[in-house]
Amino acid sequence: MLLSEKMEETSFSSAEKNVIHYILTDYTKIEDTTVKEIAEKTFVHPSTLIRVAKKLGFHGWNDFKAAFLKEQYYLHNHFVETDANVPFQENDGILAIAQKIASLEQATISDTLSLLEHKELQKATELLYQSKQIKIFTSNANLLISQDFALKMRRIKKQTSAAETIGEHVYEAYSTDENTCILMISYTGENEMLKRILPILKQQGATIIALTGIGDNTLARFSDSHLRLATREKLYSKIGSYTTSTSISYLLDILYSTVFAKNYQKNMAHLIAIGEEYDDRTSTSPVMHESNPPKIQVTDAIMPN
Repeated sequence: MLLSEKMEETSFSSAEKNVIHYILTDYTKIEDTTVKEIAEKTFVHPSTLIRVAKKLGFHGWNDFKAAFLKEQYYLHNHFVETDANVPFQENDGILAIAQKIASLEQATISDTLSLLEHKELQKATELLYQSKQIKIFTSNANLLISQDFALKMRRIKKQTSAAETIGEHVYEAYSTDENTCILMISYTGENEMLKRILPILKQQGATIIALTGIGDNTLARFSDSHLRLATREKLYSKIGSYTTSTSISYLLDILYSTVFAKNYQKNMAHLIAIGEEYDDRTSTSPVMHESNPPKIQVTDAIMPN
């Protein structure tokens, strides 16, 4: 849940509502303003601001102010020209649609990158790298995206799988241990199935990386590392989950790449050696040509008479 949403849903006194109205009207007004100055402008006692912050889950006004400004800057400084929910209109031509989707996906990647924090990415990379087993828990279209990540990870000898069978997630959760790293992917961070298995995973000792939208949510709160998805889409009033899918795919590509880089030379040599031995694809395009053609094993079964 976004802080701005939480502020609208929380019960406040009349004096506290004056403060909320003031900061929601124009968030930039509080950036360089002291508690005393805001109190004077909203006709309340300075302690009222502290109460507002604590009702919203913060230790004090400065903690709340920093989190609120960070959220507002994110929401107001990206996607200025692109509607993530309705990126094209009914009368747009096919090339106009193509251009708008390209712009949307480029903006989504930039948006997701802006949310990355070095500390969280480093921790997620280490959790994946140190684990003996990686399991992905997600749902719907996110499952299809995660399967590509699992395939790439298995190619560099990281045992990775996605829990796919409906009704088996609890059993999958109980099959984890302290050597298992879990990837939980949910735009809202409140997926009921994922919340159900969360205490099981904790009990088993597994580590958890959560990929969710910004704001406070259950998965982020109980994860060991939290990577944030571009948060622009409504739940269902949209043409498609363009930004969510692109953001998930981008973050998973980053995680694969950072784990790959931990043993860069070894992993590169491993992939090339297998490709040279078994990849028998051909192409007329010089761009795709390999300097060393793959070795093709010819067996008696396919030898001409």
